[in-house]
Amino acid sequence: MSLDISKISSFFETEYPLNKEGLKELLDLFSTKQLKKNTQILAANTEEQQLRFLNKGVVREYYASAEKETNINFYTKPQFITDLSSFINDSKTRKYQEALTNIELLVIDKYSFRKILKKYECGKSFIDLSFQKLLKQKELFEYNRITKSSEELYSELLIYKPNWLQTIPQYHIASYLNITPETLSRIRKRIS
Repeated sequence: MSLDISKISSFFETEYPLNKEGLKELLDLFSTKQLKKNTQILAANTEEQQLRFLNKGVVREYYASAEKETNINFYTKPQFITDLSSFINDSKTRKYQEALTNIELLVIDKYSFRKILKKYECGKSFIDLSFQKLLKQKELFEYNRITKSSEELYSELLIYKPNWLQTIPQYHIASYLNITPETLSRIRKRIS
């Protein structure tokens, strides 16, 4: 099976322009991984060992305690899904990730990635820009969770993430909004 790098190439060209030589060498190091629906991709208290790019499918990211799971993000389009903090800092993650559909990942191991980062200076800008984006998203997520009602958050999903509402089970959306599925049902009736 040939490696489909069109989406990751496009991602790098759009999000993180790298020199062509460095990009080709990096992309050549990725391998394809197919995972079935409901497969756990990442578990808390483990250290990220791979940089993962979601090529196809849907992934949920969540925190879990003995009492409940709370969804914090969904990945529905081609993008990196690695817990960068764990990956870069050699620390344990607190997150879980699960495939909500059959998925296709492009993966590169940490050692190979670090080796190419040392070789090409532009790799440092990839990490810096990735962390800046991650912090910006986290701050917006926290701000919205604290300052907005569940109905306002759902309305924003309708505008900014309609694909989530079409592809992700409603009980997962309810968890993301930190409400019960019944409350979500009432909000949906009021808004529609």
